Amino acid sequence: MSDQDTTSSSSGVAPDPAELPPPDHVNVAAFLADLAQSQPDTLAVAVAEGRGSDGAARYAELTARELHERSDRIAHALLDIGIGPGVRTVLMVKPSLDFFTLTFAMLKAGAVPVMVDPGMGRENLGECIDQAEPEAFVGIPKAHIARIALGWGKRTLRTKVTVGRRLFWGGPTLAALEARAPSTPFPILQPDPEQTAAILFTSGSTGVPKGVVTPFRVFAAQVKVLRDVYGIRPGERDLATFPLFALFGPALGMASVVPDMDASRPGEADPERLFEAFQDYECTTLFASPALIDKLGRHCVSKGLQLTSLRRAISAGAPASSHSLERFQRCLPSGVEVLTSYGATESLPVSVFGSRTILAETRAITDSGGGVCVGPPIPGIEVRIVPIRDRAIEAWSDVPALPDGEIGEITVSGPVVTSSYFKQPGATQRAKIRASQGGVWHRMGDVGYLDKQGRLWMCGRKGHRVQTDMGTMYTIPCEAVFNTHPGVRRTALVGVGPAGEATPVLCVERNSGGKMDPEDLMQELLGLGQKHEHTRAIVTMLYHPSFPVDVRHNAKIFREKLAKWAAGELG
Repeated sequence: MSDQDTTSSSSGVAPDPAELPPPDHVNVAAFLADLAQSQPDTLAVAVAEGRGSDGAARYAELTARELHERSDRIAHALLDIGIGPGVRTVLMVKPSLDFFTLTFAMLKAGAVPVMVDPGMGRENLGECIDQAEPEAFVGIPKAHIARIALGWGKRTLRTKVTVGRRLFWGGPTLAALEARAPSTPFPILQPDPEQTAAILFTSGSTGVPKGVVTPFRVFAAQVKVLRDVYGIRPGERDLATFPLFALFGPALGMASVVPDMDASRPGEADPERLFEAFQDYECTTLFASPALIDKLGRHCVSKGLQLTSLRRAISAGAPASSHSLERFQRCLPSGVEVLTSYGATESLPVSVFGSRTILAETRAITDSGGGVCVGPPIPGIEVRIVPIRDRAIEAWSDVPALPDGEIGEITVSGPVVTSSYFKQPGATQRAKIRASQGGVWHRMGDVGYLDKQGRLWMCGRKGHRVQTDMGTMYTIPCEAVFNTHPGVRRTALVGVGPAGEATPVLCVERNSGGKMDPEDLMQELLGLGQKHEHTRAIVTMLYHPSFPVDVRHNAKIFREKLAKWAAGELG
């Protein structure tokens, strides 16, 4: 670990000019160039790579200058073999120094990285890669073996690069390319703002993954938002548990510290190793899923540990429970809170909300079935609630806005909102609404409402609503009522039967180690449901041993699978 202290001051004194954010750029790789010039020796990346004889983690590091210069060499090398402007390139590399250098090199050269989460499973991986029609493939040996065995991209691929040891397939290795590349500065591409910077695939947790076309302007807007909304300044250090967010670190002048964990399964990360990395680098920022926040919070509370250097914790991917937030808050320095971020791959972030307000004000409303408050929209983002429709909407003029307090479909517009999916006109048409004055509104796929203070409340996925003959029921407001019971770990509302005539069924996962008689617990849950008008129709409940969840987050419940299971149980 570097012994240089790069943590910036948190006092109210005006920052030194060297600490101020660099000017705005269209290509985010230019932010790295600015940092390499202004603070060349500041830490940019640290990645845990095995453990020493003493059992402690060992890290590989790059300073800002090293990351900039190495990505310059790789950009030269990639361009030399035809991976240049507009070339779609699958990047399948574990979080490592190579991951950072390759991504920045591609951005500099104008190549289009195709980012696919390996945690989505083989079938979805293959479908995503085929959708992207990649011309190049850069990956570790394991990725190349899977590519060959499963036929990924065989129709379109013409260039292959191996990160590591090449076996029986062709193409150069990254090491060989880098060895013969010039060490001269690489002229960073100055793109049109609408030029495609990357194709980022959605999680696929609620449907088939889609390739989000992300232009350079969106990445640049996201850097500005992260800088302004979270107050991130050069010299800070991020405990990076999500690779895509980690990439923004160096662009913000913030070191990305990658702990010893499996990035494809963050929910299974060892909290002791997370805390180890946090302590080794005195991290000021944490970006993590709610499941990881919960796990690290439990560990710290049980061990009496404090995250003393932390200035902000950012939770995203799914709503974090109030119990988890309350526990994690106990591990934070005074004045620091968990910032829950709402958004999607197509629009990130939309809103940010602090845990102190959640626990003091909105928690009670959530527990009584009012939905989860995700806060006011960030500056530059407009949110409107429109009537729920399951078909495409051609023009914004066709959409009436609903009044405050009325549940509808969440739509957003602003500089971080993407405009299309790659070669999926049908999906684009269903998810995007064209505005008459130009621009686009994105349909988030969630339902919710705005309160009189302009804050957004989320009530669940549109596709998960249960349409009964008595009306429509929404997952989050209903489940929250039952999740308050101490004998319950979590619940999931599903519908059995056709839309409009579905029977609402509550699937219940009990707390591990709970000693309450199952029949007694069921009666108490039924009693809870009768206390609230919106849950009185729930009279069918089923115990499930362990909910199927997205392994990448352990928070997103696969309700579609539960609905099939419930239908089978009910005959």
